[in-house]
Amino acid sequence: MSLRPFTSESYSEDDRPEAWRDVLSSIGLQPTAATTTHHGHATAVRRTFEGIALAKLSAGAQAISPLSDLASDHPLVLLPLEDGVALKTAAGHQIVAVGHLLLLPRKGDWSVSFQRDMRAVVLSVTSDPLHSRRASAPAIADVQIVGPGGFGDVFARMMEQAARNLETLSDAEWSAIAQSLADLLPTFTRQLAEPMADLSGTATKAATLHRLCQTIERRLDDADLTPAKVAQAEGISERYLQKLFEGTGSSFTHYLRERRLQRTWADLSNPSEAHHSISEIAFRAGFNDSAHFSRTFRHRFGLSPREFRQNEAERLTASATAAGQRGWPQEALAQLRSQHAPSTAGKIAQPAPAATITHGITDASKNQRHHHLAADASRVHWGYFSRSLPPQIEINSGDTITIETLTQHASDDPERMIKGDVGAESVFRWTRDQKNVDRRGAGPMDASIYGRGAGEGFGVHICTGPVAIKDAQPGDVLEIRILDIVPRASRNPDFDGQVFGSSVAAWWGYHYKEFLAEQNAREAVTIYEILDHDDVPYARALYSYRWEPQTDPFGTVHNTYDYPGIPITPASVRRRHDVLDGIRIPLRPHFGVIAVAPREADLVDSVPPAYFGGNLDNWRLGKGSTVYLPVSVPGALLSVGDPHAAQGDGELGGTAIECSMTGTFQVVLHKKGNLAGQAFADLTYPLIETESDWVLMGFSHPNYLAEFGAKGQSEVYATSSLDLAMKDAFRKMRRFLMNIKGLTEDEAIALMSVAVDFGVTQVVDGNWGVHAILSKRVFDHTSKS
Repeated sequence: MSLRPFTSESYSEDDRPEAWRDVLSSIGLQPTAATTTHHGHATAVRRTFEGIALAKLSAGAQAISPLSDLASDHPLVLLPLEDGVALKTAAGHQIVAVGHLLLLPRKGDWSVSFQRDMRAVVLSVTSDPLHSRRASAPAIADVQIVGPGGFGDVFARMMEQAARNLETLSDAEWSAIAQSLADLLPTFTRQLAEPMADLSGTATKAATLHRLCQTIERRLDDADLTPAKVAQAEGISERYLQKLFEGTGSSFTHYLRERRLQRTWADLSNPSEAHHSISEIAFRAGFNDSAHFSRTFRHRFGLSPREFRQNEAERLTASATAAGQRGWPQEALAQLRSQHAPSTAGKIAQPAPAATITHGITDASKNQRHHHLAADASRVHWGYFSRSLPPQIEINSGDTITIETLTQHASDDPERMIKGDVGAESVFRWTRDQKNVDRRGAGPMDASIYGRGAGEGFGVHICTGPVAIKDAQPGDVLEIRILDIVPRASRNPDFDGQVFGSSVAAWWGYHYKEFLAEQNAREAVTIYEILDHDDVPYARALYSYRWEPQTDPFGTVHNTYDYPGIPITPASVRRRHDVLDGIRIPLRPHFGVIAVAPREADLVDSVPPAYFGGNLDNWRLGKGSTVYLPVSVPGALLSVGDPHAAQGDGELGGTAIECSMTGTFQVVLHKKGNLAGQAFADLTYPLIETESDWVLMGFSHPNYLAEFGAKGQSEVYATSSLDLAMKDAFRKMRRFLMNIKGLTEDEAIALMSVAVDFGVTQVVDGNWGVHAILSKRVFDHTSKS
C-alpha cells in the first residue's frame, strides 16, 4: 500500500534522467529511444496496492513508450490532464484531447508525446489483485481511444479523483478505490474488444448501466433487492436490465453479490469500522443471514470474515511504522470506551514548605507559596493527557512551583541519563517481571492493536503532574510564567555532573520518505553532551547509532523506534563517533509540552497539539517567556514535559535535543469575568509572550478532537498540512489584530504582510504547526494596547 512521492529537486541535474526513468518504469513506461531523457523539473505521486498502481505525473515535454519487459494481461490506462498530447502508432499520428482515455497495450509500436508539459494519470494493473473477481480480460492488441460519455467517462473521473487525493486517502480508502478500478478494468476492455451489437457505439446504454450500478450501490442494505425493484426505479424493463448486465459478461445476481462482498471486505479491513461487529457489517451490506454470509465470504476470499479481519489487523501492524502510522486505530477507540484513566496515577505530592521568592516575581496572591513536584513513577503520566487524572498537587493562583521533568529519550543511553538517578530509575524501570509505568500512550492497555506495549505508544511524552489550580473553571485563562530552566545532570558516578541529551531522526520525521535511495530508509539516534563553557552554553554530539531491532524486557521485538522507553544496551547498536565533529549547537532550553487537560475525551494522545497546548514544540517557550492557555476543565490540570535543550523551527527529523530538565513556574489564574482589555481576552489557542514578541500558535486542525469526534486522534495524522496550519495562523493573527489591537480587517492584513513573521513550528507532531510572530515594538507609539 506504498505511497511514493517523487520530486526532481532531490537529485542533481546529472542524476535526474535516471531517477525519472525509474519513476516511469515503475508503471510500465520508458522514455522513447528517439527523444532526449527528461532533465527538467518533475514530480510524481505513485500509490500501489497488490499489483495495482495509480500515478499522477507532472513534467516537461517528452515522449513515452511501453517498457517491453513488464508483461501483463491488462493494458495501461492513461488519462491526459492537459491538451497537446499526440499518439503515434503504425497507422500514423493522432491528437488526443483532454478527457479522453488511452488504453495502451503492454507491448507494441506506439508512443505518446506531450508537446508542452506532461500532465497525466496512469493506471497499471500488473497482476490480478488478491481480492479480485479474476474476471478474464480480452487482450488489447491495438491502442484504444475512449471519448467522454458513458462508462468511459465514469472510469476517467474515478481515476482523476483518486489521483487528486492520493496523498490524503487513508489506506482503507485507497485499497477500496484501487480494488474497484481493477475490478472495472476487465469490463471496460471487454466492451472495447467485443462490443455487443445492441451496445456497440451506444453511449446511452452505457450510461443506463452506470445508473443501474449507482442505484444498486445506494440500496445494498436492502436484503430483498431484486432486478424488478431496480428496473422499476430506473423506468426500464427487467428483461432489458438483465440484458445490459449480460453484455458485461456478468449478471445482476453476480454483480449484486460481488458488490456486497466488496463492501464487507472494505469495511472489515477498515480500522474505523472496528467498533462494528461482523454481523452488523454483513447486515448493512444486505446479507440477512450470518452463516450464509460467512460461507459466501470464505468461498470468495478464501478466509472466514473473522480470519480476514484478524489478518488485516496483523498486516496493518507490520506496515504501520513504515507508513508513518501514529494516532489511534479505531480498534483502540472501541476498547477504550469502557476504560478510564488509571486510578493509580500516584499519590498526591505534598507541598514543600513555603519559600521566600526573590526572582522579581509579581505577586498575584498575598499568601504566595512555593511548591516542588519531583519526577518519579508515582508523579508522571506517560504519553497522554486526561481530564480524569487525579492532581498531584493543588496550588493557588500566583504560587510558584518547581517541576522536575524527564525526557522519554533517556533510555537511548541509560548509562548517561538514567543510571544512579533515583527519580529516572523509578520512571524507566522495566524488567522481565515489572514495568513501573506500564501505560505509555493513550492506546489500549492490552496492546492488542500493534503489540508494542501497554498504551501502544499512541503518545510518547513523560509529563509531570497534573497540577490543579484552585478555583480554575472552564472559560478562565491560565498564565504560566517560565521563571527558570535548569538541566538535570547525570547521577552516574562515571559521568557525575555532566548533562546529556538525545535526538532521533525517526520514522515519523518529515524526511523519512525523502531518502535518496529507498533501501536506505533508516532511523538514527544521536547522543549529545550539554556544555556551559565560557558562559556560552552549547551542545556537541558525542556519538550516533542507527536503530537496530530491539527486544524489550517483556520479549517484544521493536523493529523501529515505535514504543517509548525501550532500554538500549551498548552491545545492541554500533556506535559511530566523530559525528558533527567541531560543530557547536546553540542551546534553546524550553519545554516541548505544556498543557492543560482537554475536555473532549478522557484519554488524549500527547503528540498532536491543539487549543489546550500540549506538544507545542516551540523553542520560544524558554526562560522568561509566558504561555496563556484556555482552561476547559475544573482545576485546569496543568502538566509539563518533553524538555528540550535545543530545537530548530520545523523539528524536521522528529525530535529536538531531548534532555531532562527542571523548570520553575509561576501560575496565574485569570477569571473569565476579568479578561476584558487583556491580550488574552479572546483566547481559544496557545498564546506565547516573550519580552519582545507575541507568538500565536496555528495548527492544521485547531481543535481536532471536536472537529473529527471519535476519529479525531487518528484523522488528524492523516489530514494535517502546512497549508491548513498557515491558514489557521493567519486567521488567528487577523483576529488578534482586530479584536485585541483594534485594527480594521484591511489594516490587519496590511500589517501582517509587512510586520508579522510566519514560521513553521513543527511538521512531525500529527497536527502540524505554524506560528505567527508580532513584535511588540510595532505598537510602541500607538494608543492601541
